[in-house]
Amino acid sequence: MDTHSADVVVIGAGQAGLSAGYHLRRTGFPPGSGFVILDGDDGPGGAWQHRWPTLVFDRVHGFHDLPGMPLPPAEPKRPAAEQVSAYFAAYERAFELPVRRPVRVRAVRSRPDGRLDVETDQDRWVARALINATGTWTRPFWPHYPGRSSFRGRQLHTADYRGPVEFAGLRVVVVGGGTSAVQLLGEVSTVAAATTWVTRRPPEFRDEEFGAELGRAAVARVDEAVRAGRPPGSVVGVTGLPVTPEVRRLRERGVLDRLPVFDRITPDGVAWADGRNVSADVILWCTGFRAAIDHLAPLGLRAPGGGITMDGTRVVADERVHLVGYGPSASTIGANRAGRAAVNEIRALLAPAPALD
Repeated sequence: MDTHSADVVVIGAGQAGLSAGYHLRRTGFPPGSGFVILDGDDGPGGAWQHRWPTLVFDRVHGFHDLPGMPLPPAEPKRPAAEQVSAYFAAYERAFELPVRRPVRVRAVRSRPDGRLDVETDQDRWVARALINATGTWTRPFWPHYPGRSSFRGRQLHTADYRGPVEFAGLRVVVVGGGTSAVQLLGEVSTVAAATTWVTRRPPEFRDEEFGAELGRAAVARVDEAVRAGRPPGSVVGVTGLPVTPEVRRLRERGVLDRLPVFDRITPDGVAWADGRNVSADVILWCTGFRAAIDHLAPLGLRAPGGGITMDGTRVVADERVHLVGYGPSASTIGANRAGRAAVNEIRALLAPAPALD
């Protein structure tokens, strides 16, 4: 296995990783010896390239330009996966970012000489600092309920969803209270024989406009969690569900008549302790994702609370490691800011220099 070296290794080439790469390049880290970006996907686009084809751009729940290069004029009805992936590809070319793919990182370990050893499925990198930008898409969360393995129908996660056509004429139970659950429920309900929406808590619909104050409050709640070493949760999860024209239409159709989550899964559907049963052919789990950071386990970064204690983007237990697109920066605008903040701190760690303007 070949061994290479770089001052900084960035893992992941989504919004957060490309933002970090831009600021590394802008502040004098040369591609190759200065920094490299290792990406596990076959092509540009980060998690966006895996979004379902029916998610067109005008239904995206917020998107912000990468630093230094705006997104070209959006095509509202073009799949977001296509449009964002093309933008990311153009961005990598425009700033000559040293992205290597597909390279899958297996483990990151500390070396006796004070550097970090980044083991991949192809080679090994030795780095003075690490920016982890692996996001969550590769770690879909499947909650456990009694009887799940007995279900005779199909079970799939948001990450597996490709569009509503395959649900035509079927009875579908949609599990989850987030934006994706509402979007997928709306699509599936147009072709399914019946849909049932279940959530652990009553969904919180937000009629007021999502402004800066509400956004800051949401980020602050997640930031408080990661500073205390708890799992971060989701920024979107604390902002509530916006009442869009589509949501109003779904309400009028009765699609959003929600039930509390079931107590167990049966071979033919789901059941509650009070005796209620719903028959189903499909259970669609829109239950979110977890941070894809298993490769960092050898560093022993987790706190007793189950999360990783953070100070901004920096891991408190290891100042060489920064997490971007994690916790309070798990949004497109947050990822941009986190990339810049991480580079500022790494510059100060490796070679003290004035911060970015």
